[in-house]
Amino acid sequence: MTTEEVQQKIKELKRSFRLVMNGPASQSMREKGLDYRLNWGVPVIQLKQMAKELGKDYDLAIALWKEDIRECKILATLVMPAQQMPQEVAEIWMEQTHTQEMAEMQALNVYQHVSYAPVIAYQWIARPEDVYQICGYDILGRLFMNGQEPNERGINEFLDQAATALQAPSLGVRHAALNAVLRFADLGVVYERMAHNALKKIGIDI
Repeated sequence: MTTEEVQQKIKELKRSFRLVMNGPASQSMREKGLDYRLNWGVPVIQLKQMAKELGKDYDLAIALWKEDIRECKILATLVMPAQQMPQEVAEIWMEQTHTQEMAEMQALNVYQHVSYAPVIAYQWIARPEDVYQICGYDILGRLFMNGQEPNERGINEFLDQAATALQAPSLGVRHAALNAVLRFADLGVVYERMAHNALKKIGIDI
């Protein structure tokens, strides 16, 4: 798309958000701390349908992300071609991420598919910010679910970080870490035993 076509498409999308807006859902999200400049409360399933019709488009994804609108940002994660997304852009997007929902959307829709997924995942689970940790554990959970086995260093780092995260004050972080550990354990009997032994030390049995 040309720059003009991208801007025109974004205008059309904004109009379509108004038509399918869900006021109660939007209000509920605000009450739960999902704070965006604009939030139409459009269900993710409808955004996925819109993304399917749009197809993958790097320039459109970049432009959509710049809009401080929940629906635009989620669409950006859905139309971004993972193989074309540089790590620098992923880092910028995460710097601008302030909600658990958006961290989860990025992990699910884009980052699990990028070639540098393990690199950013291990970096982010070691960060102090909740949204980084949630995104990092969600990426690793998806990689483990797809059968990607970590090396010895990765195993030790993951289990050490996860044990700390499972004692974090944030429910979102604990939930993401536990899901990743369960996916890790699903890789096989040896992995299950390692996870069990690591978590037993902090009084958690899986």
